[in-house]
Formats: sequence, structure tokens, C-alpha cells
Amino acid sequence: MRILFAGTSALGEETLRAIAQHHDLVGLLTQPDRPAGRHQKPRSPELKSIFRAIAPNKPIFQPEVLKEESTLNSLKALEPDLLVTMAYGKIVPKELLTLPRLTSLNIHASLLPRHRGASPIQAAILAADIETGITIMYMDEGLDTGDLLLAKKIRLHPRETMFTLSQRLSKLAPEALLEALSLLESGDAPRLKQDETIATTTYRLKHADTILDWSRPAIELERKIRALYPKPGACGEVLLAGGRSMMIKIFSAQLRFPSSQLKIPPGSFFLSTTKECLLACSLGALLLEEVQPQSRSSMTFRDFQRGYPLCSEQAF
Repeated sequence: MRILFAGTSALGEETLRAIAQHHDLVGLLTQPDRPAGRHQKPRSPELKSIFRAIAPNKPIFQPEVLKEESTLNSLKALEPDLLVTMAYGKIVPKELLTLPRLTSLNIHASLLPRHRGASPIQAAILAADIETGITIMYMDEGLDTGDLLLAKKIRLHPRETMFTLSQRLSKLAPEALLEALSLLESGDAPRLKQDETIATTTYRLKHADTILDWSRPAIELERKIRALYPKPGACGEVLLAGGRSMMIKIFSAQLRFPSSQLKIPPGSFFLSTTKECLLACSLGALLLEEVQPQSRSSMTFRDFQRGYPLCSEQAF
């Protein structure tokens, strides 16, 4: 089949390769280059360079507005049988959804209707889900509301991060898509309505979503740290010995549950009975593993301790 692929992040790399190997990959639809970094130089979407390596002679489209007649005409000229999207980052209008000969499919990184929207991988970790997966759905004009074709499930690991889960789902996606395409070719593809009574929606993460609130339980904060690793990273203001405060990013931490009630403010460090320097939360504590102070590179917590006064006494 002739397939037009729409995607922006490297999450779609394995799927792109599978399409190119088993079908006719006719082009890429991706986001425009955007200013990025300290000097705000234009940066291409991750998938653009990947596509160039996979299909060097096929066209790439980066429209700001998908409804423009010139864009639609150029895409129509490719004569795609299917539009397949994965982590594209734009709502696809009806004019484009109805352009392919057969249908338009979306590869979504959750078990729909759970975690519709922009951040399903992070949401699965934050919600302490036992399982997640890849869903292949027929696209409509809503936000991941189309009928379901098939789903593939995996179980989350105990210390799953956004990075590890993204890697696992990116490898599962091509398997799910190729199976869906086989069903379409044979005429056996199901079309199941989503159960709206169990639907949940996620949103694009903002800076406020990265802040760690020490008045929350440690078990919740540890999940947030994993859900935001490696980017953008979770951050919080911690209290050093002597009353000074500092904002740090935390990339990795372990849960600890002191046997006695803490007598220090959440966000303070204390020495546990097992001689570990822990960070107090409203319920439980965290043993930090990898951190990044402001204007510094990331480092182990042991190295961080060498440079800053943290644990001066026990806190029971």
C-alpha cells in the first residue's frame, strides 16, 4: 500500500522503517522547523532527518496550516492509500483525513480510551498503571476519539521512566501497525467504538507540571520524577543546612519510608537511622540518585553532597 506518514518525534522511527520495508512510503508530513536552544536557531523535527536517511528521494512536507489548498493538492498528488500518524502534534482536519483512498490511521501510545491526548506515556507512569500499550485507531476530527482497530499491551516495569517506556512502545508500534495493515488488506479489520465512560484525557505538559511539591506523598513524587525523565525533568526547591534554599532538577530517586514521624519541613534533608541522606516529603522520603543544580551539569547525588551542606542531623 502507498502510505503517507505524519509524525514529528523520534518515537516514530521504527514504524517508519517498517513501512518502508513492507509498503510504499510515499512521503512525510511533519512540523515546521522551530527556533530552539539558547540562540534560537531553527531546529528540524527529529523525524525529518530520520526520514531523509530512510527515504532520501521521497518528499517532506512541513506546513504550518494543514487546510491550505496548495498543501492538500500536493499531498493528494502522492495518491496515498493510507495516512498513518504517530506523535505528529497537530489535529488533522477532515480535508486531510478523507484524502487517502482507504482511510487514515493513528498510532497512539496508550490503551485507548485511556490517556487520550498529548502525553499518554507520562500519564501512564503518573497514574501508576499496571499496563499500557499501542492502539491503532481510525482517525476522526476529535482528539483520539476514533473507532479502534486493534491494541497491543505491555506491562510497566516497577521503575519505568518516560525514556524506557517510549523505547519499548516505539518497538511495539510497527508490530501493531503491520498487523493492522494486514487486516485492512484482507478485509477483516474490525471497527470498535470507544467506551466514553472510561475515557481520560492528557494535555501537553507545561513548566508548572514539572515542579515537585514536597507536601505531596513521596510515592507520588517518585512517579513524577520517572514520568519526566529525561526531558523536561522534574524540579523542586530544596532546603540546605543553614536555611538556604536551592532549585534542583531530579532525574532519579528511590522511595524510603522512615519508621518515625519526621519533625522537619518537607523539602528538607535529614540523616536516617541507616545513615542515608534523605529528602523529606509529606509522607515518606526520597533518596536522590541523580540531580542537576541550577547552572550546573547533572551529577550523582553523592557528588552533590560533597559540594553542599545537606544532612546535619537526624529528624525524628
